[in-house]
Amino acid sequence: MTIHRDWRNIPAGARGASVAMGNFDGLHLGHQAVLDLARTAAPLGIVTFEPHPREVFAPDLAPFRLMNAEARANRIAKLGVDHLYELPFGPELAGLTPEAFAREVLAEGLGVTHVVIGRDFRFGAGRAGDAVTLAALGRDCGFDVTIAELVGLAGRQISSTAIRTALSEGDPRAAAAMLGHWHRIEGEVLHGDKRGRVLGYPTANMALRGLHLPRFGVYAVLVDVLTGPQAGRYRGAASLGVRPMFDGDVPNLETFLFDFSGDLYGQHLSVAFVDYLRPEQRFDGLPALIAQMDADCDRARGLLAAL
Repeated sequence: MTIHRDWRNIPAGARGASVAMGNFDGLHLGHQAVLDLARTAAPLGIVTFEPHPREVFAPDLAPFRLMNAEARANRIAKLGVDHLYELPFGPELAGLTPEAFAREVLAEGLGVTHVVIGRDFRFGAGRAGDAVTLAALGRDCGFDVTIAELVGLAGRQISSTAIRTALSEGDPRAAAAMLGHWHRIEGEVLHGDKRGRVLGYPTANMALRGLHLPRFGVYAVLVDVLTGPQAGRYRGAASLGVRPMFDGDVPNLETFLFDFSGDLYGQHLSVAFVDYLRPEQRFDGLPALIAQMDADCDRARGLLAAL
């Protein structure tokens, strides 16, 4: 998959795509249904925006994203997409009228032949354009438009909001049912306080900036090491939160990989949340903490054995 981060000077081989367009936060089953409707011709593309428009229009909102740009691109690549058009969302793009966006970005810039959007899609300055608007503009600009209906599961509409709710409640399996895949946090392994080594549980530490945070606590996880000589799939246990035993105040993700030995600093990990084990808590001394970590890992091994 090739990533393009502007709509200008697109190479000839990346023009003429059939594309799905939207924010695609989480790449849930509804998003995948939109993408499937775009599989009418090659090449297949996704048009999305970075940063998320809500981060531009409402920067003071609490972090809400299910995926950072890296995680979203990695998931899109697994869906058979040829081109990801990750358009820079800022004053220039946000200021285009619906007509200018359709003509200058989609038709002249990307040269799309077919665009699929959800029925609730809005675009253009002041969110003035909707799905019906784009269908009419497509006829004038020379590309087809398909409007996808919203997807439900067991009588419940699938949405990024519903997935956030499931994660906040500590129910990653309910989130996964709507996503069609495990919820993942991806990023670089950073240097931390290295207390895990002293406790006998060295962890890979990752920042959580800009992301909606699942319920704080300990999880059974699947871990893909994406880069470096030890790339591969591992099982593990992870703690997400502020580390109350050590008076922390900045949330982070600390993951212990089972049956692993090596240095992961600077490498990129994808941590999939499978089961919620317990909430964060403060223990009466390090021996009690270590005993609980032993029990957490034993339980996680059992839950992950069949995966």
